[in-house]
Amino acid sequence: MKKVSLISLGCDKNRVDAEKMLYLIKQAGHSFTNDFKESQIIVVNTCAFIKDASEEAINSILETAEFKKTGKCEKLIVTGCFSSKHANDVFDDLPEVDAFVGTNSFFKIVSVIKDLYEKGERIIENRIDENVQLTKRVQTTPLHYAHLKISDGCDNHCSFCTIPQIKGSFKSQSLSNLIDETKSLIDNGVKELILVGQDVTSYGKDFGSYQLLKLLDELTKLDLTWIRLMYCYPELVTKDLIKTIDENPKIAKYIDIPMQHSHDDILKKMNRGSNRFALESLLSDLKNTKNHIAVRSTFITGFPGESNKHFEDLYNFIKIHSLEHVGIFAYSKEEGTPAYNMKGHLSEKVKKERADALRELHFNNTLKNNEKYIGKTLKVLYEDIDFERNLFTGRTQFNAPEIDTNICFSADFVDVGHFYEVKVTGVDEYDLVGEIQN
Repeated sequence: MKKVSLISLGCDKNRVDAEKMLYLIKQAGHSFTNDFKESQIIVVNTCAFIKDASEEAINSILETAEFKKTGKCEKLIVTGCFSSKHANDVFDDLPEVDAFVGTNSFFKIVSVIKDLYEKGERIIENRIDENVQLTKRVQTTPLHYAHLKISDGCDNHCSFCTIPQIKGSFKSQSLSNLIDETKSLIDNGVKELILVGQDVTSYGKDFGSYQLLKLLDELTKLDLTWIRLMYCYPELVTKDLIKTIDENPKIAKYIDIPMQHSHDDILKKMNRGSNRFALESLLSDLKNTKNHIAVRSTFITGFPGESNKHFEDLYNFIKIHSLEHVGIFAYSKEEGTPAYNMKGHLSEKVKKERADALRELHFNNTLKNNEKYIGKTLKVLYEDIDFERNLFTGRTQFNAPEIDTNICFSADFVDVGHFYEVKVTGVDEYDLVGEIQN
């Protein structure tokens, strides 16, 4: 049996795959170590959604390959999206890598390890449309929250996106397996469940009907405090879904909706199913609920053909609607996508300037949004310590872990993973500041 180290890059969906690989590796009798010099097998679980992610993957591969010289590493295995997208292209250029395992083949990790030692040959293991139903994993997040990947793959075919090429068609996990997986996570201490997938709102469509509401109904019967929805496509966020988020006490008043742009010309070129009127109607529906629902979105600027007029439209859209959480991305030209061959590609300089302007706008929006919480008492999940501020830090239901703002607060004593009532007393840039209520 071998000592194994695993590095996971990229998104939360990738993290779930990594956790399931860890479980399979553990069940096979191998042990884990965080000391790469002592590791005999190093697994690098990669992302390749955009060019920067592929570059990060290559850098991580080359860095870990050094442990073949300076440590005890015998086998280097690269898994995830980079392997799905680039394995055949880089196989000869990266002889340090013993095996490339695609994102839909992670469940083969143990047999790949076995073959590497028994056959001694380099391997590419890449299956596009596998839909493996695994419910066990080794949790790598703090024990009080976990991600539940309810689906994989995508049928939306946005013109800038490589995910359908990498992960194949949309595939839902079965309802029964998701319930079993959630029960196992709850037994491990999970209180917040974060639903993820390439398109969460399409859950169940490959079974014959959209079943996200049914899944939510079953999950809310379990012993969870918060269920959080990420990656909901705008055109599938129905009034019934909004009502469920608004009225069900176990569902966090939060929704992530990647809108990508605001101008109809660019949305059409992106092959998105929405237009500005539909997006604004959706935001109006979310605003006119009984409870406040925090909205996160992502936007891409610098798309081919984005004129000054298109950019100004996007800038004004973000300014007017002032969403609580926004991710801004400069368009990345990805080979193999329809957008790659479009006319009107912008310079990197222009794309960066536009992205920076939007980020500054969102920062100013955040300062104003945070002020509305001053004086309110919020339920906070305590997670960490901010040593620079000398305060405890946590999140409300309006904030997802790692990507959103925090609330920093003073208290005599708190336990990680427990909930506390905190009164907001001020704002410190992105974060709220408060004090615990006894």
